[in-house]
Amino acid sequence: MARVELLMPKMGESIIEATILKWVKNVGDNVAMDETILEIATDKVDSEIPSPVSGTIAEILYPEDSVVEVGKIIAIIATEGENVKPAATPSVREEKPSEIVESTADIVQNIETIKAELTNPSVSFSEDERFYSPLVKNIAKQEKIGNDELSQIKGSGANGRVTKQDILAYIASDRGVSSSQSIDLNAPTVKNIPQAHAVSVSGNVEIVEMDRMRKLIADHMVMSKQTAPHVTSFVEADVTNMVLWREKNKKKFQEKYGENITFTPLFIDAVVKSIKDFPMINISLEGNKIIIKKDINIGMAAALPSGNLIVPVVKNADYLNLAGLAKSVNDLAKRARENKLKPDEIKDGTFTITNVGTFGNVMGTPIINQPQVAILATGAIRKKPAVLETEYGDVIAIRQLMFLSLSYDHRIVDGSLGGSFLRRIADYLEKFDSNTSI
Repeated sequence: MARVELLMPKMGESIIEATILKWVKNVGDNVAMDETILEIATDKVDSEIPSPVSGTIAEILYPEDSVVEVGKIIAIIATEGENVKPAATPSVREEKPSEIVESTADIVQNIETIKAELTNPSVSFSEDERFYSPLVKNIAKQEKIGNDELSQIKGSGANGRVTKQDILAYIASDRGVSSSQSIDLNAPTVKNIPQAHAVSVSGNVEIVEMDRMRKLIADHMVMSKQTAPHVTSFVEADVTNMVLWREKNKKKFQEKYGENITFTPLFIDAVVKSIKDFPMINISLEGNKIIIKKDINIGMAAALPSGNLIVPVVKNADYLNLAGLAKSVNDLAKRARENKLKPDEIKDGTFTITNVGTFGNVMGTPIINQPQVAILATGAIRKKPAVLETEYGDVIAIRQLMFLSLSYDHRIVDGSLGGSFLRRIADYLEKFDSNTSI
């Protein structure tokens, strides 16, 4: 007869809240362990949240479209032995806004809403029986959308309910794309960001609204640049031995482990070794405190079919051999493309790698994945003439060369540390043992 609290999971080190997209289960529904209860979204990923136990949904504390802080209780599950009567939930029943369970964040938002009402009393929802989520109402108040206007918006949610996407689409189409007061409540708080001037659009053009993930990625990138002064260093590495080894052993590797061996596991292996040599790269900064991470968790930026990016994390990469790294990399990349990553697989990264060479780029200047302090970009591997020193003098030979780029937070990582760390990665790649066994 126990009652188990379902908490909003932590979806990443920099993520403090998530949006409830859809309740798959309602109050009174039976649920098995690991069965999906709801779908949530952050700026990093859309995820299905499974049930931690088998039982019956006793309470749902937040409706769909609610923005909920990490760690907040979002539902109660009654385990076997406790009888639960099905009841209307905030996600499906029509009720007055005052009946919705409020989080601390909701209370703060409501205080701001009351202030706004004092200066803009025309915006009211008291006479409308239609249910609007707190998120929708706050956006409406920001845009000065009154009750009559709001009631005309066609809803795509359950029972015709207006979702966040509905009201944002309405604002973009009917109230002007350049509205100076439109905001994204999911975005991180960034202060003193200069606003772009409105652009007059004419001629043969097509206007496409950014999807939710792209908007949040954009906000996260701006936040990172505003937070950390970025410096980027470059080195060119001769990876001929590594390329020849992979070409020689990729078929044997596939036969032995059932996995393709790409360059990514080899890059991760070199990064892990370099982090052990320079542990002050594997840190984060909180105010004036330096947080030194003992675990080495390598994030790898992966492009999604939609064009957006996601960063799955190889946990405890320093404990994995080359075969283990290959298996983990391939599995995470595959499930990232299929949108099947679990929340735990995109959080707690301590260092990130992005492979711009995949797109034929020779180098890049990546933006740091906050709250980390550095990110590595690996460029395309190309055959180029190079000068080699031999016992008989210098010779020109065709070698496999690539550029490595390291962007780092200059608040805490100086050029000496950043440059030395980058050079060390290149050294490990250049000294790759062509006789490495598989």
